[in-house]
Amino acid sequence: MKKISRRILLLTGVLIMFPLLAWAADEAPTIASNADAIKAVQTHADYVWTLVAAALVFFMQAGFAMVEAGFTRAKNAVNIIMKNLMDFSMGSIFYWAIGFGLMFGVSQTGWFGTSGFFLSDFSPGGDPWVLAFWMFQVVFAATAATIVSGAMAERTKFVSYLIYSAVLSALIYPIFGSWAWGGLFHGSGWLEGLGFIDFAGSTVVHSIGGWVALAGAIVLGPRIGKYSKDGKVKAIPGHNLPLAALGVFILWLGWFGFNPGSTTAANKDIALIFVNTNLAAAAGAILAMITSWFKFKKPDVGMSLNGALAGLVAITAPCATVSPLSSIIIGSIAGVLVVLAVLFIDRIKVDDPVGAISVHGVCGAWGTLAAGIFNIGGTSAKIIGVQLLGIGTAFVWAFGTGFVLFKLIDMVVGLRVTAEEELEGLDYGEHGARAYPDFQIVSATSTVIGSGSTLGGEDWSSATAPATN
Repeated sequence: MKKISRRILLLTGVLIMFPLLAWAADEAPTIASNADAIKAVQTHADYVWTLVAAALVFFMQAGFAMVEAGFTRAKNAVNIIMKNLMDFSMGSIFYWAIGFGLMFGVSQTGWFGTSGFFLSDFSPGGDPWVLAFWMFQVVFAATAATIVSGAMAERTKFVSYLIYSAVLSALIYPIFGSWAWGGLFHGSGWLEGLGFIDFAGSTVVHSIGGWVALAGAIVLGPRIGKYSKDGKVKAIPGHNLPLAALGVFILWLGWFGFNPGSTTAANKDIALIFVNTNLAAAAGAILAMITSWFKFKKPDVGMSLNGALAGLVAITAPCATVSPLSSIIIGSIAGVLVVLAVLFIDRIKVDDPVGAISVHGVCGAWGTLAAGIFNIGGTSAKIIGVQLLGIGTAFVWAFGTGFVLFKLIDMVVGLRVTAEEELEGLDYGEHGARAYPDFQIVSATSTVIGSGSTLGGEDWSSATAPATN
């Protein structure tokens, strides 16, 4: 027993003395070493916050997929999921290879970057910040691409959509992004040099996507049955509004990464951005509901959901530079604006199944202008003028390049599916699959019958009850 007791005492002594000896061997902490340690903690926190925010923005892809699928017919749900999947997949590869370098590479002119292609700015053992920054930026590029999908839904060839997605991620989005955001890394954009305010992308991401969507919808033309022979607008209801609502809530959540994450820093600034983002979304939903109630005598759920998105899009540019009260005003105006814009777009016979042009293009422009009007540091004619210049430049660039791109695609491989494929649904014609095989009537006419849509100006919605699309 004595031997065992001695061994226990000896072991205890060693355990006590070892950390003391190790501590004694270290240098005593100094002001400089403490400062370095604090800086390291902040750096690590910045990495974690930026990558968590990137994950939230990535999850927005699921939200966009649910919104688009819910607002369109069941016969096209598989096609929509495939487009959203490929937006991120194609976008990641082409943004890695070309887009990131054009957007954030070294720029001598302020027009586009000339370095950093294929993530060449990263080297093993070097500063890995470029990796975290790239990851946050690639989810933004994918968001811009996905916006277009909704406006071109239910009638676009899948292969043509893949070509568009690659070009937008590699060229259209990054080049404008370099003009407004190039200085965030190695570049220097001419718009940001003028003082253009777009903190998280009302114009850079959303209006670019919205205006390309407008070009695509115009080149494609409307869906069969959308407009009668006398020009009357015919509603084509979506097949699953609960799914669309789930998508909106996912997008609302993801926006808490989209806007606050644009600090790319774990600091106290994100508190105001969180609050402004939430208040604008809430105000947008409420005012869209009230506006639709007034216009249609019922509080329309689709308009209300798009109102929340309109508020989120509008607050994206000024989220860090306006007060909470201003964010409510900005979101409220966006909520009214989106309803009026959807009706206007329909009247000019541009078929946008999900309202993407109104939500992202129109309300993105409004939010960018509002960043100048409600700037918490004060406003001026010069500030507003620069904002208008950025808005106009974005429209000319995105709509112009988008229109040319879709025309070229149409000439080379064709942009639109055949009438037969459109009537039957893109799920089967393009992918050989059905989203709801147990509930769908498989025939060329069943995709119109029971859908609440029309063909040739006639209402077929009461022709059969079992159809779900």
